[in-house]
Amino acid sequence: MAADDIADLIRAAIPDAEVEITDLAGDGDHYAARVTAASFAGMPRIKQQRAVYAALGHRMGGELHALQLTTAVPKD
Repeated sequence: MAADDIADLIRAAIPDAEVEITDLAGDGDHYAARVTAASFAGMPRIKQQRAVYAALGHRMGGELHALQLTTAVPKD
């Protein structure tokens, strides 16, 4: 799965998200993602991460083998 496709799926589900994707192994299968969104404000980190995983849906564990995920709220 391409990094741009991952970012597009996340932005489609979380429109205010800033998404940074890094290919960890150079194989298009193991990525790190940093997702920053104002809409995460007040949400526990686990809920933020669930929102991102929900955006990726059935692709996790299939097309997308591994994702190291970091979520955050923008700093003012």
